[in-house]
Amino acid sequence: MANTPQSKKRARQNERRQDVNKARRSRIRTFLRKVEEAIASGSYEAATSALRAAQPEMARGVAKGVVHKNTLARKISRLTSRVKSLAA
Repeated sequence: MANTPQSKKRARQNERRQDVNKARRSRIRTFLRKVEEAIASGSYEAATSALRAAQPEMARGVAKGVVHKNTLARKISRLTSRVKSLAA
């Protein structure tokens, strides 16, 4: 348990940050799910627009430190190649 005033404050801050990060991570997952559903539907246009909408939100997660940049780069790369395969 936190004893010093500083550690008590850090504990409060950590709780608030946890809520913010959880919401941001959830939002990113929602965008990813929309891309996955568009790919599953087989519509190239829908998948492309969903991916375009998801990329800024995912990049924001990296900027805020919620997701590692290499993890995001890998996910975007894999999704892009799957969307691209729909065009062929």
